[in-house]
Amino acid sequence: MEPAISIIVPVYNLERYIEKCLDSILAQTFADFEVIIVDDGSTDGSGAICEAYAKKDDRVIVLHNEYGGVSAARNAGIAAAAGKYIGFVDGDDYIDENMYDVLFQQCQQTRSDIAVCRLGREVDGQLLHHRAGTCRIIHLEHFEALRELFRGVLYRFSLCNKLFKQTCFKNVSFPEGRIHEDLSTVYKLFANANKAVYINYIGYIYVRQENSILTSQYNKNRLDAFKAWNEILPYMNKYYSELMADVYACYGFWCVDNAYYVLNQVSNKLERKEHLTTIQENMNGNYKELIRSQGLSFKYKSIVSLINYNLGLLIFSHRFKKALTGGNSH
Repeated sequence: MEPAISIIVPVYNLERYIEKCLDSILAQTFADFEVIIVDDGSTDGSGAICEAYAKKDDRVIVLHNEYGGVSAARNAGIAAAAGKYIGFVDGDDYIDENMYDVLFQQCQQTRSDIAVCRLGREVDGQLLHHRAGTCRIIHLEHFEALRELFRGVLYRFSLCNKLFKQTCFKNVSFPEGRIHEDLSTVYKLFANANKAVYINYIGYIYVRQENSILTSQYNKNRLDAFKAWNEILPYMNKYYSELMADVYACYGFWCVDNAYYVLNQVSNKLERKEHLTTIQENMNGNYKELIRSQGLSFKYKSIVSLINYNLGLLIFSHRFKKALTGGNSH
């Protein structure tokens, strides 16, 4: 019999974390699932740990791949998945024991193709989130669910705090060889969904790792986000032109945030200029739309103008503000 949910767990050299992750999945109050662990060419003891879990629980399936990155691992997991719904858990994170029960029941009760819960965060072993008070459930029809993805009030592009009906993956795969794979993919999953449901329950715990490419000093690979945006903007303009005000506002925030990450985290002047120039070049063709966007404040539009026209003045003004405040400025 096919399981209700396939849970895909990509693993690469995570022997310090994978047991906590898998224990949290196998402790779910919802039991009708399979766990597809994709060992992405680990060189530590991760593969052996995963095989040990497969021997203990027949719901656990282990695939051993040559290293291809998290997108390749997720694609391999999707290809092997038998569930009616698909969820993702990163091997260094963990989940609340009720997460998949809550998300699955919401999909069933509201006839939604996607269910979304809140993200919690753990940094240095400390949980930084607070528990939600009154239960809040919001139903979102197709256009509103996509609009909310770009507005980012209820949820953003994170993959792992969501449960997807298998049909959402029709003609959709993760882009291999780049990071920000969630940004490149999740909007297409929402485009394939008729309805989504959001619940303000914290089910997924994201664990910040010291050496993560997304949390350490700025790495040029983070500019892969603009490859995603170069796909998102024409796609959304073609199929969802009525949502472009929110799409451009989201893009503008992304450009400004990345520029300030570069200014605050890159000390080498040549690298800093190269990264800012990449942002400038990618933003240039969309500058007029960004300035017209009703979703961007005057402050953000001013920074967008500096990025577009005068990187030298952007760098100088950032240094000046930093000197006045004695710290990072944004």
